[in-house]
Amino acid sequence: MTVDGLTTSPRLGAFPRIGDYAFLSDCHTGALVAPDGSVEWLCVPRFDSPSMFGALLDRDAGSFRLGPRERVPLARRYEPGTNVLETTWATGAGWLVVRDALTFGAWREDRTDPHQRPPADEEADHRLVRTAECLQGDVEIEIEVDLTGAYGTDRPEWRLDGRHRAEATVDGHDLRFTTDVRLDREDTRLVGRTRLEEGDAIHCALSWADDLAVPADLDEAREDLAETAEFWRLWLRDGQFPDHPWRVHLQRAALTLKGLTYAPTGALVAALTTSLPETPGGERNWDYRYTWIRDSTWALWSLHVLGFDWEAADFAQFIRDVCMSADLQVMYGVGGERELTESTLDHLSGYEGARPVRIGNAAYSQQQHDVYGALLDSLYIHSKVAERIRPEGWRLIAEQVEGAVKVWQQPDQGIWETRGEPKHYVSSKVMCWVALDRGARLARWREEHELADRWHDIATEIHADVLARGVTDDGVFRQHYDTDALDASTLLVPLVRFLPPTDDRVRATVLAIAQGLNQDGLVLRYHPEETDDGLQGSEGTFAICSFWLVSALSEIGEADSARILCERLLGYAGALGLFAEEIEARSGAHLGNFPQAFTHLALINAVSHVIADELEDREPGAPTAVFGELRARRGVPTLRTNEAPTIPES
Repeated sequence: MTVDGLTTSPRLGAFPRIGDYAFLSDCHTGALVAPDGSVEWLCVPRFDSPSMFGALLDRDAGSFRLGPRERVPLARRYEPGTNVLETTWATGAGWLVVRDALTFGAWREDRTDPHQRPPADEEADHRLVRTAECLQGDVEIEIEVDLTGAYGTDRPEWRLDGRHRAEATVDGHDLRFTTDVRLDREDTRLVGRTRLEEGDAIHCALSWADDLAVPADLDEAREDLAETAEFWRLWLRDGQFPDHPWRVHLQRAALTLKGLTYAPTGALVAALTTSLPETPGGERNWDYRYTWIRDSTWALWSLHVLGFDWEAADFAQFIRDVCMSADLQVMYGVGGERELTESTLDHLSGYEGARPVRIGNAAYSQQQHDVYGALLDSLYIHSKVAERIRPEGWRLIAEQVEGAVKVWQQPDQGIWETRGEPKHYVSSKVMCWVALDRGARLARWREEHELADRWHDIATEIHADVLARGVTDDGVFRQHYDTDALDASTLLVPLVRFLPPTDDRVRATVLAIAQGLNQDGLVLRYHPEETDDGLQGSEGTFAICSFWLVSALSEIGEADSARILCERLLGYAGALGLFAEEIEARSGAHLGNFPQAFTHLALINAVSHVIADELEDREPGAPTAVFGELRARRGVPTLRTNEAPTIPES
């Protein structure tokens, strides 16, 4: 329910706030768990498969609840350093703790969702395991499994095998459910109820693995959860985090990004969900369960700077695989799919009535020229860290730099994927410059001097064009060449080193955005009434733009303002430290798909800037390291770089 655009407090049967969901992952798929203990989103076997629990988008589209009759828990948290959820209830008669995870076990050949990358020591079990334990007194608990298929259009029949096990088939996948609690069917649902006394515990598990393996008993279920917690902690232990009060935010962001990684290919999905609205009750509802090329720069920078080189290598290989074979696209499926045809699911009511509900994303076929810069910057980062360029990597670099050469003078849909007429967006031109600049650097590194000189000359031409046509009379970067409107994407100008942070036009742009796109202290991506985006209605502030502003303020020497804004932003984190795409500034409600990878990537960069400011006494624009000696040792370039841009004095 919304009142004047604000999401109200939860009520019985209402949609939970987006930021109150918990995120579970096995790096093949993910689940969202509502505060009342209901799994309200789960697609199997992959992130982009049809949902079998879809109450997130329609209260009748399926869910799986484990908990007491009371609906509001006392506390929820992740077990430290993990994506294992712990929910505690204090009922009138006792205390209950529920633990949830999509579990991992020892590696075995995965026939459910096979790998294309080198196998690790652990593998997803392809099952959801839940336990409930009464700590004190006694508690009545209930299990309700309301299974649906094909995004809520199919309700398969459960086949009971005794009182503790049932099987069903949904969307061509066999499922097995098992529990200590006696089960029965009510219509198409599985239902179980029991009373736990102090010290009693039960488990339940849902499997979609090829062998339908489930824990044999409570002890095995607890072992599954313990092994899963150990998996996450060992993974996080390998990271490099500063000894700083905000390291917890960096660690939660890292765990979220790992959880949004599709292990079989190394792809990073933009978000777990589809069609969570950017405007309450509005039409700005998109499917984000795919990999955007523009995320690649930020992803590789974040993974490398935090020490997760294997994940960075897998993602870089995925990027090379999908971009090598044909014309560069904006996004790809997690398995490398190129066609992501968009359609609507008109039978679903949408989150709090926000329709249409979409699957697929028509933006895959748009012309968005910033992707060339994102791709080349990501390949540049990874090549610098790896200290080599493979022959196939160099072919990709050369092909895509030439792709940027062909398109940079043409209009496009821009970084925000507007559905209006193409424009000469400044951020797209800047990122085409990035493609030529990084390509020239890499060519010089390979001693391809003739090619490096040609690409450098074209980069200089793009640079001059942007400064001549992309800056207002007030010295502020405009949204596109035919307007003086502001656009938060121009905050990238200093972050990608198009101009040094000491340039007056950079400072003017950063301060203009901080004031002109400010909404209750946070940052809009643009004013919809000034932008032909092909859509109706307003939208919330974009969290990524606010985090970009933190980084940009830091770059121009406004360290205090950067720290204050960053601290405020971190305070908007959801109940479990996660971020959606947008924040409704007045209420703090999260809007858009959840959890959002791009937001967490920008968070890592922003927090890195603020910590660097605290560690170093420096002049604006001076060289800096993110975490002291760590970043210098890792040699991660760009986004906060010691290198000057390869441009003439201007």
